Amino acid sequence: MATSVDKTLAEQGVQSAEQVAAFFEELRARFDTEVLAIQDEASWEAVRHAWQGRKSGIFVLITDNWLKKANAELKAVVGQGFNALRKYVDGRLAQLESEVKAGTEAWENVKDRVDLSLPGVVRPLGSRHLIRQVFQEIEDIFFSIGFSVVEGPEIETPYYNFEALNIPEHHPVRDDMDTFYMDLPKGSPGQLLLRTHTSPMQIRTMEKQKPPVRVIVPGRVYRRDNPDATHSFAFHQVEGLAVDTDITFCDFTGTIEYFVKQFFGANVKTRFRPSYFPFTEPSVEFDVSCVFCGGSGTTASGTCGKCKGAGWIELFGAGMVDPAVYGFVGYDPKKVSGFAFGIGIDRLAMLKYGIDDIQAFFQNDVRFLKQFP
Repeated sequence: MATSVDKTLAEQGVQSAEQVAAFFEELRARFDTEVLAIQDEASWEAVRHAWQGRKSGIFVLITDNWLKKANAELKAVVGQGFNALRKYVDGRLAQLESEVKAGTEAWENVKDRVDLSLPGVVRPLGSRHLIRQVFQEIEDIFFSIGFSVVEGPEIETPYYNFEALNIPEHHPVRDDMDTFYMDLPKGSPGQLLLRTHTSPMQIRTMEKQKPPVRVIVPGRVYRRDNPDATHSFAFHQVEGLAVDTDITFCDFTGTIEYFVKQFFGANVKTRFRPSYFPFTEPSVEFDVSCVFCGGSGTTASGTCGKCKGAGWIELFGAGMVDPAVYGFVGYDPKKVSGFAFGIGIDRLAMLKYGIDDIQAFFQNDVRFLKQFP
């Protein structure tokens, strides 16, 4: 039965000192619960009145119903418990009174100093960088056809960056990839460099995983290019690799065309041109019809400045994986085949969104970034 101050202890069946102590402990817990609801001066006053009120407060009821009507054997115990409870309640209410009044005064001072009718400060929300948005769009497209994403280090060894990709030390292609080599302490084994493409992760993935392999590798890469409207020492790539027992050139062309039409729209046209890359054979350059003039080569003002009247824009290089590459990862070139491609993310973003200077991606101009929320 719950403790009641409206009834005598005898009416509630209290016959021992232990029961009296338990009743006072229950009242103390009840007070602590009510105190938690105090938030301002009005709620403090309500609790104070409920306990210390002169007519119907809990203290008055304890005196009338418990103390005065207690049996002679329990009167002293009731008096001790009552005095301890009243001391605790009075102390807590006095402490809370000072805290509540201090809070009220502080609030009044704030209202005097601040015009609360003024609108609040609007904190603008940030958004993903355009390059990150394009990354995500490309990843979503390749996810839909069974590719997964792998990432790797931006500092690489010459073996993974060149040699395992069928580009030996004195290969002329290395001249086309002016590279940032790391200045290592004397005695350090080997060399390290900033990767010139994300292809090293294709090798690392094949070393760890047997076919089938279908991955794309997004990331930042570095080359010693002089900065201008279309070149930067740092830029972004997504390279892709698919290797299995029966992949053909038709699988390759179908995959690339699917990606391009998903990214630029179903109306774009595509074409392949023969090319050369040391890690693919055959190799091709992939072109897309100019998204600015619709492939006509002309605009209302004359010759299209983006494709220079050709009606086509070079997009990226690709091809079937050279069998020599499989030798570096332990694949049997007689049993597997595959294709690889490398896409410049910055270039795709420039084409899709009509941006004419790659440097805008790195200059952190908020006016530029706000255009792509």
